[in-house]
Amino acid sequence: MTRPEARRSAAPAPDPAVLARVEAAVPGIARTRASDRLGMAHDASHYLLTPQAVLVPQSAGQVAALLRTGLPLTFRSGGTSLSGQGVTEHLLVDTRRHFRDVEVLDGGERVRVQPGAVLRQVNARLAPYGRKLGPDPASESACTIGGVIANNSSGMTCGTHANTYRTLESMTLVLPSGTVLDTGAPDAGERLRALEPELAAGLERLRDRVRKNPDSVRRIAAQFSLKNTMGYGLNSFLDHDSPEQILAHLVIGSEGTLAFVAEAVLRTVPAHPLAATGLLVFPTLHQAMAAMPELVAAGPAAVELLDAESLRVAQADPQAGDLLRALAVDAHAALLVEWQESDPGALEGRERAAGAVLAELELAAPARLSRDAAGRAALWHIRKGLYASVAGARPSGTTALLEDVAVPVHALAELCDDLTALFAAHRYERSVVFGHAKDGNLHFMLNERFSTDLDRYAAFTEDLVEAVLSRDGTLKAEHGTGRVMAPFVRRQYGDELYEVMREVKRLCDPAGTLNPGVVLTDAPDAHLRDLKTVVTVEPEVDRCVECGYCEPVCPSRDLTTTPRQRIVLRRELAAAREAGDHALAQELAAEYGYDAVDTCAVDGMCATACPVGINTGDLTKRLRAERHGPAARAAWKSAARHWDGVTRAMSLALDAAAAVPPALPEAAAGAARALAGAEAVPQEPRPAARRMRRRPAPNAGADVVYLPSCLNTMFAPADGGPGVMIAFARLARRAGVRLHVPEGIGSLCCGTPWSSKGHAGGHQAMAGRVRDAVRAATGGGRVPVVTDAASCTEGFRRLGLEVVDAVAYTAEHLLPRLTVERRLPSLALHPTCSSTQLGLDAAIAAVAGAVAEEVVIPRGWQCCAFAGDRGLLHPELTASATRAEAAAVVAGKYAAHASVNRTCELGLTRATGKPYHHLLELLDQCTVPHDALAFHEAEQNGENSG
Repeated sequence: MTRPEARRSAAPAPDPAVLARVEAAVPGIARTRASDRLGMAHDASHYLLTPQAVLVPQSAGQVAALLRTGLPLTFRSGGTSLSGQGVTEHLLVDTRRHFRDVEVLDGGERVRVQPGAVLRQVNARLAPYGRKLGPDPASESACTIGGVIANNSSGMTCGTHANTYRTLESMTLVLPSGTVLDTGAPDAGERLRALEPELAAGLERLRDRVRKNPDSVRRIAAQFSLKNTMGYGLNSFLDHDSPEQILAHLVIGSEGTLAFVAEAVLRTVPAHPLAATGLLVFPTLHQAMAAMPELVAAGPAAVELLDAESLRVAQADPQAGDLLRALAVDAHAALLVEWQESDPGALEGRERAAGAVLAELELAAPARLSRDAAGRAALWHIRKGLYASVAGARPSGTTALLEDVAVPVHALAELCDDLTALFAAHRYERSVVFGHAKDGNLHFMLNERFSTDLDRYAAFTEDLVEAVLSRDGTLKAEHGTGRVMAPFVRRQYGDELYEVMREVKRLCDPAGTLNPGVVLTDAPDAHLRDLKTVVTVEPEVDRCVECGYCEPVCPSRDLTTTPRQRIVLRRELAAAREAGDHALAQELAAEYGYDAVDTCAVDGMCATACPVGINTGDLTKRLRAERHGPAARAAWKSAARHWDGVTRAMSLALDAAAAVPPALPEAAAGAARALAGAEAVPQEPRPAARRMRRRPAPNAGADVVYLPSCLNTMFAPADGGPGVMIAFARLARRAGVRLHVPEGIGSLCCGTPWSSKGHAGGHQAMAGRVRDAVRAATGGGRVPVVTDAASCTEGFRRLGLEVVDAVAYTAEHLLPRLTVERRLPSLALHPTCSSTQLGLDAAIAAVAGAVAEEVVIPRGWQCCAFAGDRGLLHPELTASATRAEAAAVVAGKYAAHASVNRTCELGLTRATGKPYHHLLELLDQCTVPHDALAFHEAEQNGENSG
C-alpha cells in the first residue's frame, strides 16, 4: 500500500526555466513568493500540492499565450471543489481575479458570464427579471461560473434537467493549441474544421463509434439518467451532432482538462417566488429513504436528506427552529422538502397533493408545510452550511473528506444500509450522510488522519466502489471526478467507453498539459497520493475546512490575502516550524505581516459567510496585539484615559494639514512612514473640510441618550454640510424627541480603535468609563441609547451596552412623525459591513426609500475596508476593495450618494470622486419645510453657525 508522502513543510523553489518561458509569453503575471504559492495550494479538497507559480492573466488572449508555451496548467477560480481538481504541482492559473464580467441578455432569458463571476452574484443580477441560473449548489455563495461549468454543477433543485449541461447555449473556448473558438458563432463549425481539423474529424469519428455500439448507447443512457460527473460527458455524442457542440458539451464537467472556458452563454430558469417547505422527521434513515419513491412522485422541487448526525449538528445552529431543537435525536433522519411555483393557485394544488402523500408516511413528528419566508430561509441556511458545519466540528488534526455518489432512487434505502455498515466496519465514527435524495444523490463525510490511517481509507474506498457500482450507480454525482475517483473511471464505464474518453483527451490536449492527473489517470493509487494532513495551530485555524465561502466577501481578496489564505498560511507556518524548516518559516512570517495582518480590515464579514462562524478578524487582532511593545501598549492605554484631548489633537492636526498645500503634509507623512513604518503614520492625513465641533445640547427629561461618534469630530462632513450630529438632532427636534448628550462625551469612545489594534488594556479602560457614563445618563438603563455610526453601534455592543443605531431609531421612531417635503430622484447607497452584521438592512431601506424615488446599491458593493485607520494607513486596501463598486457608481448618474458611517463615506468619496453623506443628512434635507429651506441652506454653508 502506498503511504502518503510526509506533509511538505517546504515550498520547492520554482524552476527558473519554467518561469522564463512564462515571462516571455506573458510578462508580469507570475506570483512566485512562498506565501503566494502556499496560500493558493489549498482548496476545499483533501489534496495538497504546491504550484511552481500562481499566474494571474487578465484576458483570454493571455491565457492563449500561456497555453502555447506547452507548460502544464491548472485553472482555479473559487477553490470550492472537493475532489482535488483545483490543485497542482505545476502552474496554477488564477482565473477569478480578472474574469468577472456578467451581461444579462434578452430580459434575463440568457446571461453571458465569465469564469470568475460568483454564482450568487450572477443570480443577483438576474433577480430583477425573475430568473436565475439552473445550477444551485450549496456553495453558491462562493463557487464561480468557471467551477460550475468545469464540474457540471447541479445542486438542490435542478436535478439533471436544469444543470450546466442542459442550460448551456454556447461558450468561448481557448484550446491547448491557443485557438480561440466561440461555439455560438454562425461559422463555429467551419472555424473548428479549419483551425483544428484533427480535433473536428476525431470528434465526428468518436460520435459515430459510440452511436454504432448498442452497449455503449445503453451504458451512457443509464449512467446519465442520474446526476453523473464521473469521467467525461459522453452523452454529448448522443445529444449533439456537430463537432463544435459536441466539444462544448464535453468541456462541461471536464475539470479544466480539455480547454479553458473564457466565457459562456447560459439559458436561465424561472426563479419561482412562492414555495411551501417542511421538515419531515422519520424514525430511521432506512425509513426516510424507503419513502422516497412516493415523495418523488409528488413532484417536489427539492428533497434534501439529513441523517441523525446531521440533525445533531443542525440543532446547534442559531437558526434551528423549535421542531429541530425539541427533537431527542436517536436514529432519526429528516427530509427537507419543498414545492415551488409562481402562481398561488398552483402552489395550493401542490400543497394539497403533497398533504395526501405526507399523511401516509410513518413520521416521528407531525409534518407541516410552511410558506413563511424566515422559516424557510433558516432551514435552507442550515442545509447549505451543513458540510462545513459538520467538518468544522471535526477533531483537531483530522481532514474532512466529503464524497458524493448517486444511485437510482429505488436503491437509496439499500445504499444507506451499505454505508452505515461500511462506517461501522472501518471504524469511522460520527460520519454524516446527507444530500439530494430526490435525485438519488448522497453525500457523506469522513474524518480521517492521513498520517496514520491510509490503509483504512484505501480499504473503505474499495468497498464503497463495489457498493455503488453493484447498484448501477455512479461514483461521482456532482463534485467531479478529480483525483479522488480518477482511478475508478474505467471500472465504472468499462474498457470501450474508457478508451473513448482517452481519445477525447488525446484529441483536445495531445501533450497532456491541461490539469495533469485529473479525471483520467494511469496510476491505480492516484487517490492515495498528495493527501492533505493537518497540523494543530489555534482555534480559529483548526476549525477551518478551507471551503472558501469567506473569500467573495473579503475586501482584501484582490490585494493581498483572503481569510482562507490567512488561515492556511498559519498552517504552513506551523508545519514549517514543526519540520525545522527555519528559512521557510522566517520567509512566511515576514510576508504574513503585511499580507495578512496589516491589510486585514477586521470587518467581520468573513464570519457572516463562514458556516462555522470563524471571524479571522479576531485572529488578526490577537496577532496585532502580539506585535505591540510595552511603549505602544502604554500609549494606547493613556489615550483611553485622555481621549478628548487625543481627538482634539487629531482634529487640529488634520485642520493644519488641510490649511497647507497638499504636497507638504503628504511629503511629511511619507517621510514619517519611512522612519516609523507604514502602520504608524497615516499616508493621507488631509481632511475633506474643516472639522465640525458643534454637538447637540443636553436636554432635561430627555427621551434618548445620544452618543455622537468621535468620528464626527475628527472627519469633517462632506461638502461643508452639517454632518450627521446636527442632522440627527434636527430630525429628532422635528419629530418631538428630546436628546441628551452625556457629560464628558469627548472622552468617550466605542472602543473600536483599541479592539481593532489588539490593545486589550486600553479597551478595558475605555469600556469601564463608557459603561459608567451611560449608566448615569440613562438613570440605570431607563432611557434608550443611540449612536450615529454603524461601526460605533457595533463597538458599543461589544462593550456589553444596548445601543441603537441612529438609522434604526430614525426608521422606527422618527420617520413616522416626519413629513418628507421632497424626494431625490435617485440615490447610490453603500451599506457598511457593520450595518450588515447589525441587521440594519430593513431600517436603511426604509430611510433611503423616504429620501429617494430610486435607491440603488451599486454592483460590486462590499466592505470598503476603510476600517477606522486602515484607509489612512493603507489606502491601497480601500482602493482595491472599492474598485468594482466605484466603477458602477461612476458609470451611473445619481442625484446623491450615501452611507451610514463617516469613514465609509470618506472611502467611497475617495474612490468615486462623488460626495458621500450620511443617510440621515439627506433625510434632514428632505424633511425641511419649504419656507425653511433657505435658512437651512444658509446653515449648511455656515452662515448661521452661532
